[in-house]
Amino acid sequence: MANQVSPLSLPGAAPDSLKPQGSSKLGKEEFLKLLTTQLANQNPLEPVDNQAFIAQLAQFATVEQQSQMNSTLESLLMAQASSNQTGVANLVGKDVTFASDKITRGAADTQITINGNLVDKATKVNVIISDASGKTVRTISLTAETAAGPVSIDWDGRDSTGKLAPAGQYTVKFTAENAEKKPVAVAPQGKGRASGVSFADGVPQLIVNGVRVRLSDVLEVNEPRSTTTAP
Repeated sequence: MANQVSPLSLPGAAPDSLKPQGSSKLGKEEFLKLLTTQLANQNPLEPVDNQAFIAQLAQFATVEQQSQMNSTLESLLMAQASSNQTGVANLVGKDVTFASDKITRGAADTQITINGNLVDKATKVNVIISDASGKTVRTISLTAETAAGPVSIDWDGRDSTGKLAPAGQYTVKFTAENAEKKPVAVAPQGKGRASGVSFADGVPQLIVNGVRVRLSDVLEVNEPRSTTTAP
């Protein structure tokens, strides 16, 4: 009985050449190649069913439409981003009020105004100033009756011992109570003139008093007040 020879042992039939070759990518061009290859190699006696052929063409059309839609969406997003950047740049030089519990004391600052908004009338308002570690630096109180709405407290930049606090960023917390000793909510706010715009975090942010302010935190934008007086 003749010895059977394995096809893998024949010259020119190296095992590596029998491994499937190709790409895991299946995009528009790959889909079209598969479709044309199928048509070129179909059995003339048993051609591809018309319904199956139409379904494949429909799939190809869907892939093409999705590709065009993705391209259109990318263009729209780029246009929207450009519009947002232009709109934010127009706010530079405007006076801005924004939600924030941060204040910054510069090395030469001896008076920092701390702003908040009272939701109701209060007979006592406190503001607690803390450093970056959370340690209380100073507590300032207003004991006069204060109407609901904006409230401002000035800080001379000194701690509870009378020494100037180091330059840097501080956190403020308001507490308030009415005549019945019931607490009154106070929302801390920041105010200042927008000096620039930052795109460092991928979204536009206003730069106010050296602090980056998200647009979602902006409460009010006004034209800058004139500093000149009529003769």
